Amino acid sequence: MAPLPLLPQVLVPVLVLLCLSPACAARRVSVAVYYETLCPFCSGFVVNDLARIFRNGLSSNVDLRLVPFGNGRVSPDGSMTCQHGEDECRLNAIQACVISVWPDAERHFPFIYCIEHLALTQKWGAWQSCFHEAGLVSQPVLDCYNSGYGRQLELRYAAETNALQPPHKFVPWVVVNGRPLGDDYTNFEAYVCNAYDGELPEACRGKHLQIAQHTRASPGHKTFMSVERWWTGGCGRRCRT
Repeated sequence: MAPLPLLPQVLVPVLVLLCLSPACAARRVSVAVYYETLCPFCSGFVVNDLARIFRNGLSSNVDLRLVPFGNGRVSPDGSMTCQHGEDECRLNAIQACVISVWPDAERHFPFIYCIEHLALTQKWGAWQSCFHEAGLVSQPVLDCYNSGYGRQLELRYAAETNALQPPHKFVPWVVVNGRPLGDDYTNFEAYVCNAYDGELPEACRGKHLQIAQHTRASPGHKTFMSVERWWTGGCGRRCRT
């Protein structure tokens, strides 16, 4: 039998060695965030908590899925209603289009962050400035929205959100590797670090202990809001369905 070409003979052992390394064996931790664009506590989570993983490098160990629908409602005729009115429905669809055009979280998250930062300061009307801030071109997103594809994406997000098991109780609703975090959603980094099966990054230093400590400190300090009050007023700490 003729000898194998040199290149494959060299590559095979190299690839085997690489895949025995912790970096190859470790899987990214899935993080899904179910939210709505103009709920102040969803915005606060995106800006003050979720953004942190892009600064400390933990995002490289995370498979992030953003689902901008939240506690919206879909009528039998297919029309959608959002808590904060048409602006929120529009921005939910715009964000869905951005995620669709640039599926990589490293690309679309800066745009999401920009809109949520504007929402916190009641300046979401300037949302188109986020294309410049995030370094993204606007036309593909505007085409997506104006063609009605953004609405189709929102209907898919609505179906996904409503099919959650267990059902979501409020937004933001954060799920790590299939596990809903409930009240402890702002502590999501600790759950990511505990779920990660590779060599822990520097950003995980001390995070393992925070779950128990944070859980013991949390009871009694957060309140729920009824669905009737949620539909007529602000989100409260989180928006109960």
